[in-house]
Amino acid sequence: MVTLEEISQLFYGVGEEVAGWEGSQEDLICLAAKVFPGKAFCVVKQWILIDLTVTPDEKEKLTNLGLLPATIFAHEVVLDSKGRFQPQMWVRSNFGKSLTQGCMFETKNTVYLLLGAGQRKQASLAAAFSMSAG
Repeated sequence: MVTLEEISQLFYGVGEEVAGWEGSQEDLICLAAKVFPGKAFCVVKQWILIDLTVTPDEKEKLTNLGLLPATIFAHEVVLDSKGRFQPQMWVRSNFGKSLTQGCMFETKNTVYLLLGAGQRKQASLAAAFSMSAG
């Protein structure tokens, strides 16, 4: 069971500050189109890269599926190429496949484009995936 303390630490606790994209949004979208042609993207800011604490068995299962034990939570969507998320909404990704150039977090269906600095934190699978849009 996830505790309020775990969720509070995930959102408001101290994390490692990490750089995201410092250039223009347009340049980041162009870069993503070159690196991930045709893939949907979601530009986000005020983001948290969550390293998931997993058991060795869970890590092996994720690795065998080509996935990372990591997810992105963003407090603010700036632009979603497929219109799934409206500006100013929050979003949490599925498991990642890659983190490219420190500013493009790829999942199976989407590349999350990380504008500006963010945070890197650890959390349990239960805490990270307890958030849902309703």
